Amino acid sequence: MMARLSIGEVSARTGVGEGTLRMWEQRYGFPTPERTQAGARRYSDRDVELIRRIAQDRDRGLAMRAAIARARQPSGGDVSVFASMRRAIPGLVPQRMEKWAMTAISRAIEDESLASAERPVVLAAFQRERFYRQVQRRWDELARTARLAVVLADFDAPDMPLLQPIEVPLRPDTPLMREWALVVDAPGYAVCLAAWEVPDQTAGAPDHERVFELIWTVEPDPVREAARVLLRTAVANGPELLGNAERLLDDIPPAHSEALRQLNALTNRIVGYLARAGVAAPSAPSR
Repeated sequence: MMARLSIGEVSARTGVGEGTLRMWEQRYGFPTPERTQAGARRYSDRDVELIRRIAQDRDRGLAMRAAIARARQPSGGDVSVFASMRRAIPGLVPQRMEKWAMTAISRAIEDESLASAERPVVLAAFQRERFYRQVQRRWDELARTARLAVVLADFDAPDMPLLQPIEVPLRPDTPLMREWALVVDAPGYAVCLAAWEVPDQTAGAPDHERVFELIWTVEPDPVREAARVLLRTAVANGPELLGNAERLLDDIPPAHSEALRQLNALTNRIVGYLARAGVAAPSAPSR
């Protein structure tokens, strides 16, 4: 798209002052206008659209970095972790499981993270706050040795604790409200589980019998992309302190050399959990 608008024209179209636009560019790296040979800024119509979105979100009280992240998201909305994994690994075949079985798999991933992962980035989407509260003590332990721990659910407001995990509210219309996701990204250990809840289930069925389609992988590149999806969503919905969180992933070396080892260890834990959980499935707690 041709960049042809001067900073004055952009200011007139958006209502954002020229000084503010320059400050945003210097402090936040946004917008990123092209330059003429004489050094004058030139903006595109797309820049104008994004600036308007950001100004509107700022007026609603959203932090600047979160407003930028939200404006830059595809179609102005959040991205599905399940869909991102399907695109990254076309051969993945979803497995239909009841929630109690997915709880067992999630617990296995979390336990292996505690046992093996060094300073991981740990991220999860819980759908409902009440599901997270049931396992909050477990996540407090996961966060204790993590470089970053973030949980997303239908929380009332962003939580800005001195300690992790950081709680980020999800908008009701985000795809993640239909999903279940868990990502652990660390040196030598990478795993992602993602699932979406099957629609039109029997009304009144017990919570632990809700049915999901599940995929999971230990391939480092898709895991890293899933981590970025969750972090971008967290930045767009959460507190200012998450503004630079995605940069933490760049400091984590890929786990290619450990993929087979971690697959073996993780699979053994999953089998063990499922064997025990299957006996007590009707009374299994929510995640």
